[in-house]
Amino acid sequence: MFKENFITGFLPEPIMLYSLFVLFFIIVLIAYRFVLKRLKKIALRTETKLDDFLIKLFRFPAIWLVFWTSLKLFNHIFINKLPEFDVIIKINNILLVLSFGWIVIQLVRVLFYQLEKRLDIANPDNLGARKSLTQMKVFEGLAITVIGVIFISVALMTIDSVRSIGISLLTSAGVAGLIIGLAAQKSIGQILSGMQLAITQPIRLDDVVIVEGEWGRIEEITLTYVVVRIWDQRRLILPSGYFLEQPFQNWTRTESSIMGTIFLYVSYELPVEPLREHLSLILKGNPDWDGRVQNIQVTASKEWHKEIRVLLSSSDASKNWDLRVNIREQLIDFINREYPGSFSKIETKLSGSQLYQAKVTGE
Repeated sequence: MFKENFITGFLPEPIMLYSLFVLFFIIVLIAYRFVLKRLKKIALRTETKLDDFLIKLFRFPAIWLVFWTSLKLFNHIFINKLPEFDVIIKINNILLVLSFGWIVIQLVRVLFYQLEKRLDIANPDNLGARKSLTQMKVFEGLAITVIGVIFISVALMTIDSVRSIGISLLTSAGVAGLIIGLAAQKSIGQILSGMQLAITQPIRLDDVVIVEGEWGRIEEITLTYVVVRIWDQRRLILPSGYFLEQPFQNWTRTESSIMGTIFLYVSYELPVEPLREHLSLILKGNPDWDGRVQNIQVTASKEWHKEIRVLLSSSDASKNWDLRVNIREQLIDFINREYPGSFSKIETKLSGSQLYQAKVTGE
């Protein structure tokens, strides 16, 4: 009765109803923004950042809640369940459920972030921390996936025509059937590989690896792929299953410390003992050397030269690379300065005609 008296004599009923709803929603939205602004001012006065986080977390889902509340109130007071508005309400119900799912996912991310902050990754001996961080990253992705499936299922259950699909996703039979039906799919296989990586851990975050002939560090591990940061800042993206099926080198599988080698090819006249003394001298002031291993040995003898191997240790692979580069430069300078002409040379014998031709051609 109220609706008929209010609308009669004006615009057509549908246009009038939708216009009234838009006006009603604008009023509610203005009230929402006013409350949000007041809450932000209150949060700025406090020292804790928890209230700022909660405001940011609930800001967008609250918009859908306000819209849903407006629809319900307007439908109840003015429209008496107009069919067109029922469709909008169903759509908004889905968005509202997904918004709450988004809130839960953000809370899970905050929880894992707080747990990760407790890990001391900066410590050179960070094997245990990297192990825990790797598991956290993978299981965080798994938890978010499960939460997403649950809330999508609940959203589908709000629609009568597809409610059975939502219910089946939430039942063990439905989940089992889904896994069996899709087990052959490559994407599902990669997800299972990601879970296996988290459990068996052939690689961990920040591990130094050599894959596809490239030296790099494990930068990111997800359920489906792994990101390797190459030394020149390139990124190598590999499927999770690669590290379970293909051979690769992991230099920090059991510990971060590592040993590296330098090879020098010198003549037989060069004495080795002065090199050992000079190596000890230059290592003492080098911050990249961890003090564990320093060694010089003659590891091979060829027709024209002998092979000298220098063995050095560092706390991690990056420091060992810098150490080897620096020590190689200093040893080469030392040999050239103290024993000039000691580096190996390839001797060749040319006939008279070959020697004449070389002089003429300049070769």
